[in-house]
Amino acid sequence: MRLEIQIADFMNGEQFAVAGASTDRKKYGNKVLRCYQQHHHAVIPVNPNASIVEGLSAAATLSEVLPTPHAVSVITPPSVTEQIVDEAIHLGMQHIWLQPGAESIAAIQACLDAGVNLIHGGPCILVVLGYRET
Repeated sequence: MRLEIQIADFMNGEQFAVAGASTDRKKYGNKVLRCYQQHHHAVIPVNPNASIVEGLSAAATLSEVLPTPHAVSVITPPSVTEQIVDEAIHLGMQHIWLQPGAESIAAIQACLDAGVNLIHGGPCILVVLGYRET
């Protein structure tokens, strides 16, 4: 499938999650969350160590986000990414975007085996959507 179609399918949803959402505005986990907000997308931060991120109630895990989000952007260390991917697949999520630096061979293979729409090894969502530092 062409990348443009994958991205369109990923973005064609009502609710998104950001796994690895950070309270530190200098970190990409925070910038990705703010990018969704800048483009008026419903987004839930996922961070087990924060209850609020950028004014939004954070979930500790993807499983706590109800209803299950359409898609998840993952900005975590690769070992954590593998856990997030496993949880997303278990929840039946079909759209996963591994942001640069979050990828691992095991996470990529799990997505491919599950047949999910996986975006990785390419553009960051900040570039695709257009992010403004505020």
